[in-house]
This record gives sequence, C-alpha cells and structure tokens, in this order.
Amino acid sequence: MSLSLLGGAAQAIPAQAAEAPQPVIGQPAKDKDGCAKIENSLPTLADWPKVDSRFKGKADDEARIAQILKGMTLEEKVGQMTQPEITSITPDEVKQYAIGSVLNGGGAWPGGNKHATQQDWLNLADAYWNASKTSRTKIPVIWGIDAVHGNNNVYGATVFPHNIGLGAAHDPCLVRDVAGATARQIRATGQDWAFSPTLAVVQDDRWGRTYEGFSEDPRITRSYGFEAINGLQDGATKRIGYNGVIATAKHFIGDGGTIKGQDQGVNPSSEADMINIHGQGYYGALAAGTQTVMVSFNSWTNADLGINEGKLHGSDKALNQILKGKMGFDGLVVSDWNGIGQVTGCTNSSCPQAINAGIDIVMVPADWKAFITNTIAQVQSGQIPMSRIDDAVTRILRVKIRDGLFESQKPSDRSYANSDEALKDNWLARDAARESQTLLKNNGNVLPLKPKSKVLVVGKSADNIQNQTGGWTLSWQGTGNTNADFPNATSILTGIKQDLGDANVTFDATGNVDPKGYDAVIAVIGETPYAEGVGDLTRKTLEASKLYPEDLAVLDKVSGKGTPVVTVYVGGRPLYMNKEINRSDAFVAAWLPGTEGGGVADMLVKGKDGTGYQGTLSYSWPKSACQSPLNPWSPDYDPLFKLGYGLKSGQRVTIGQLDETPGPAACGSTGGGGTATEDLSIYDRTDVPPYTSQIGSASNWGGTVIGPDGTASHPEITTVPTDVNVQGDGLKATWTGTGAAQLYMQNTAGTNDLRSYLNADGALEFDTTVQQAPVNRTVISMHCVYPCFSEVNATKLFTDLAGGPKTTVKIPLSCFNNGLDFEHINTPFLVYTDAAFQASFANVRWVPNGAKDPDARPCSSLT
Repeated sequence: MSLSLLGGAAQAIPAQAAEAPQPVIGQPAKDKDGCAKIENSLPTLADWPKVDSRFKGKADDEARIAQILKGMTLEEKVGQMTQPEITSITPDEVKQYAIGSVLNGGGAWPGGNKHATQQDWLNLADAYWNASKTSRTKIPVIWGIDAVHGNNNVYGATVFPHNIGLGAAHDPCLVRDVAGATARQIRATGQDWAFSPTLAVVQDDRWGRTYEGFSEDPRITRSYGFEAINGLQDGATKRIGYNGVIATAKHFIGDGGTIKGQDQGVNPSSEADMINIHGQGYYGALAAGTQTVMVSFNSWTNADLGINEGKLHGSDKALNQILKGKMGFDGLVVSDWNGIGQVTGCTNSSCPQAINAGIDIVMVPADWKAFITNTIAQVQSGQIPMSRIDDAVTRILRVKIRDGLFESQKPSDRSYANSDEALKDNWLARDAARESQTLLKNNGNVLPLKPKSKVLVVGKSADNIQNQTGGWTLSWQGTGNTNADFPNATSILTGIKQDLGDANVTFDATGNVDPKGYDAVIAVIGETPYAEGVGDLTRKTLEASKLYPEDLAVLDKVSGKGTPVVTVYVGGRPLYMNKEINRSDAFVAAWLPGTEGGGVADMLVKGKDGTGYQGTLSYSWPKSACQSPLNPWSPDYDPLFKLGYGLKSGQRVTIGQLDETPGPAACGSTGGGGTATEDLSIYDRTDVPPYTSQIGSASNWGGTVIGPDGTASHPEITTVPTDVNVQGDGLKATWTGTGAAQLYMQNTAGTNDLRSYLNADGALEFDTTVQQAPVNRTVISMHCVYPCFSEVNATKLFTDLAGGPKTTVKIPLSCFNNGLDFEHINTPFLVYTDAAFQASFANVRWVPNGAKDPDARPCSSLT
C-alpha cells in the first residue's frame, strides 16, 4: 500500500502481495522551482531501502584514510571517537588526548558568556583547531553545535522559525534557503558541524519536541530532509561546498513515535511503520548526502511483535544492520548527549555495547577522560574488536576529508568568518515567518487589516521575543532571556507598529484598555519556551486554558465588546483552544516565528509579499483536550482542523461556535479508589503539576520554591540542577549540616486521592546518585497535610548507595500504610535529615505494580 493525501487525509491503498527485491531510493523528483517535490503519495516499502546518495565517494580518499589510520595509535583512535563539551575541555587537552571533535550544548558559550561576540567564538575555535593541528597526527578537530533554527546559541544571530512553522509553509526551497543561511551563520562563528535537521515524524503532540519536527506527515519530512541537507552542505556531491558545513540527520530512529509523546521513551512501532513512517526523512537526507547521523534516545520495543531493541544507542540492528548495512550509509554515526549511559549495563563513560552496535563518535560531555580510559581497556580486553575501532575512525576521517578540513585554514580565516552580514539574515527570516503563518479562522474577513488601522494589542507574547523564538534559543530551554538579549530582533508588537505606524497602535499586555473605538484588537497569546523533556505534556491536558489560563483571561476582557478580535497563537504544537477560537473573529497559528516577528505582523496587516496567507497545517488540530495522538492514518481520525487545512486571504469561510466542554484536569486515570494503571509523575526534569519542588528548614519551614533553573538556597540546604539520567534532569541537594532541612514535592493547592496506587501494589520510585552518605538519621516521608504523615528510615539505604552509580530506588507504598491517608495526599515525596548529606534526585514517580519488582526494597530494610 502507499500513504497518499486525498482530501487532506492519508488513505491506505492496497499493494500487490509479492516478493520484491530490496527497494532503492535516490534523489527525489523536483518541483517547478528545482527543489525536492512533496509527493502526493509515497509507496509502501516492504523492506528498508538502499539509499543512493548523491555524495559519491572517491577511491583516493579511501587510500588516504587507510594510510592515516595505519600510523595511529589506539589512544589516538579512541581520541578521535571522543566528543567532550567545550565547558569540560581545554585546547591543550584536545592536543594531549588527540580529541577528534568537541561540541557545545544549548546554553554553553565561550567563557560562559551568553553575549559572547563572534570574535570570542572564533578565538576558541582557532584555539581548538591549532591544538589539533600541532598534535602528533595533525588530524583537525571539528566542532558541532545545535544550530536547529539558525545559529541559535549565538548572541545577535538571526533565528529562523522552528521546523513546525517551516512545515506549514510547504516550501522545500524555503527549507533549503534557511539551511544555507544557517550554514553561513555557523561559519561566521567558526564551527564545522550542525546537529540538524531533526527528521522526527511526530505522532503525539504531547512530545516536548513537537516543534522540532516538520510534520506528522512523512511526505513532507522526506522532501524537507533532502533540502535541509542540501542547504547545510552547500549542494555537495564530492566535497562539502565552500560555504557549507557538515549536516546531521537526527534522531535515528522513531523519536517522534514514543508512547504518550514521552521524550526518550518507548516507540512500539512495527518494523513496517518504522520503515514507512519514521524512516522517510532519512531516505531524503541520505539521498542528499548527509555525512552524519545522530542516534535517538528512544527505545524500540514491542513484546507483542517480538521487537526488543531497547535503547537505540545499543541496537546493532538499527545502526549496523539497517543504517549502515541495508541503507548503505558510509558516513559517521554520533551518539546524543550521554546517550550511551542509558543502554542497559552501561554508564556515561563506559559502553562497549554502543560502540559495537555502530556508534562512531560518542558524545560524552563531561566524563570523557574516563570514557577514553575505559574504551582503551575494553579494546585491549577484546570486548571491542580493533576492527570496530578502525571502522569508526575510518568513517570519522572520511567525513573530515569530504569536508575539506585537512586542506582548510583555521576557522577565523574561512569564508564568512566574523561576517556580521552572514550572522544576520533578517529578510529571509521575515519571509520564512510570513510563509509559515496559518490562518484557521477569518469570520467576516477581518484579515488583512487595512493600512492605518487603529489597533489595541494585548497578550503576554506580543512584545516577548523569548516566547516567539521558543526553546533552543541562546539557552537550552529558551528560558532566561529578555528582549535585550536579541539586539537584531523584531517583536510582533514592533512589527505591527512598523506596518501601521506607532500612533495607530496601543499596547496593554493585560487587556485592561477598553477596546471601544479601535478598528481591531490583536491578542498575541500562547506557549512559553521549553525544550526536550521539560516540554512534555505526557498526562497533562492539551487544553490551552488550563495550561495558560492568563491567555483566556485576556481574551475575556476584550472580546464581545463590538471590536473584532484577531488572535495570534505563538506555540510549538496544536492545542485544544476552542474557547480561545470562539472569542476570536480571526485566529492565526504563528507557531514559533523566530526573531523576525515583523513577518507575523506583515500578514496581519497587508500580506506584504502580495500573496496573503498561504500556510497550511502540517499537524492535525485537536477538537478535544485529550485527543492525542491524532494522525490521518488513525481509524478514529476526527480533528477540528485536518492536516493540510489553512484559509487563504479572501477565502470566505465561517467558523461557527465551537464546543467549549472543558476537558479533564489530566488525560488518563491515576487517582481515586480504583486500581491505578499509569505512572504518577511527580518530578520529571522539572515540576509536574500539581506538584512543586521546594526546600524547607528553620529558615523557612513554609517552603521555598525551587526555581525553573533548579536552584534554591537556605543556610541548611541548597539545590542546583544536575545530570542523573540525562542533561539537567535532576536536583542535587546538599544538606550543609547546620540544621534540619528537607527537600520535597508538594501540591500546595490541595490534596489528591491516590488510593489507587496502594491498591495497585505501587511503589515510590526515583533515580538517585548519592555523593555523600548521611551523617545522621535520614528519612523519606509522605504527607496527607502535616501532621498527617508517614515515613521510612532511609539512612542505611543512602549510606549503601554513597559513591556508587546511579540507582533506581523502589519503595513499596505499603511501607507508608501506617496512618497515612492515601485519599488526601499533598506531599508524595520528602527527604529529611538534620546533618550533612548530599544526593541527586530525578524522575520521581509513583508506579503501579512497582512493589512487585524484584529490586523493590523490603519494608523491613527501612526501619
């Protein structure tokens, strides 16, 4: 069968049942503009295809690689496979350990300075380069950066719309142009390697990385994957172009298909769905000649189908057999941030299984010295064959030669280095923002507004560049920024003033100004920034009025007053917004438009490009609060707005009153007196509502809320963010020994009926590393509004774990069933001691049937 788009929905078309040879996929058909065509349908493949790359290898390259490899020591080979983060390695260490590549994660800048200049970036790039070129092998180092919507880590860089907006534009040429501009931005600051594009075909919009995917439709991702690589690598066929950078197809494979959209979770897809849905972007990217592929954090497991690959970082089938074998990829495979540490039996610094499975470069940000030591020992002991090391380094050298690095100048002497013009591409960004605008409602043809219209602008995101740029912007989560951090940017409000004139625009974020006398109200509302993990909704509702009640409150103030209301939604995924749409005469999905908010304003006012609204949904729009996953191939597909929907300027369509039935507080049942079947997440990289993490002590027993940055401080206890399982997912708590103190997670607004977890043989579970054993008695407790509580003695538990690796602790809830009222729980997790102690905590949850696990702690051990 094939996936086709007929009337906005994908239809299944039966195929002939016959054995067929392995399919071969090459370059896509081209549209009238010469870019990869978005096909009307994609044939269903019976097997993983061989992908014919436009990037053809050269025989003399292979001879050169073999000669270099022959002269390298084992230590130098492992150094090439090791990728530390710039905050953890000096140029001298790059030379000493023959390091092959470095990276900077979101929020890592030269000298720790968010406002580092282009010259600051280039100085560090030159220092790493010079160190590598004066090493014994003289193999050049490469620097990888998460440039996912422009060179978004760099102060002053133009930031383009996130991929969800580009998907709505349905314009492969635009993707090519944005990728090309991103490559020039990267060269302007001295990096070699872009960790982009993301090719996830997102199936559940609860995923916090939804906006990083171009579409839920694999046809779009296939076409865009080709053009994104084409743009980044400057149309390369034998050598990456003079103005290009090394591109990365990520994350292989299935990150957009996890259960409940859980980041780094389990994708239960059949192999057929992996081939025909989640693989499509890679066929485009490999055909374009991508030189690197990044492995995904997710697992691929479905016991009913006999699939048990587990974490893909350790999957020989996914990497060696499928990607390198059947698909014929001859570039390098790079891990994600500490991704090897999630493979069973591995740590962040030791994982022969991942290397044997086919990972060539290991992203090991901080523990890289231990990784080198361990890997050398594992080769010497035979756990990792020398042939696997040689294959990995061959691939690394192949990519470096194809990038022309051996003949290249230092970063500051390359094309576009320190070019202010290259770093700023405002007109392309503005055009991209225009094309991505998606008009969902336009009753009475309110839009476009007439020139010189007098408007009242309201809403929290009208003059907030942080909100319109979203995650992966300057910082990892896109938080902690102000408009002053974007010196070359235009807010949506500023764009409206540019188009209508300052005198015709009144701004009041809270909507307290009477709209009478204005030609229109423009309300700019939506999501606030988030990135991987923190942005997951999991069991949370899709209902915008529950997630962001302040937006509905603003609309209630200005709607129904006789003045047309135009609502602009800024956000990274479709949400259930019936109430907000009902209060709007016109409703625009602006997605995350980047630093050129003027592109949003242009379409509101007059459509400056002359075409008016053209964007159409690349994700289906829900009509109820828990309607996810929502995709055209689902048997019960019933969205509010279908995939491919989008009004054009002047199109006369009236949207009637929508159902405003409120959804539940959370999707899925976890409470009451029955038997729980789903985990109750309490802390997962960040607070999970209704719970708030806090510290308490004599300084403030009422509780000090731990901020979004993971920090809080009393004389008796402090917290800072830390890595337990993944980047920044935990809280490191330090009891200073100066008095009693506690770390806890509490519903400050009331209590929850959690009897169903006791009924389900549930357990309190959390992941922990203990840095310092407790000096005195330490307890874990739960509260049903103090003084109603129950506790267990965890002194021995934490003492035994001190200095060891990360451990998942499982404590049966029955251990607390001695006076605790499970019907009225307000604090499901609390750690208390009155002396020195230090431990890190992550992924705190209540798990049904957890008490039955063999590694659950006996209650008798906690007395």
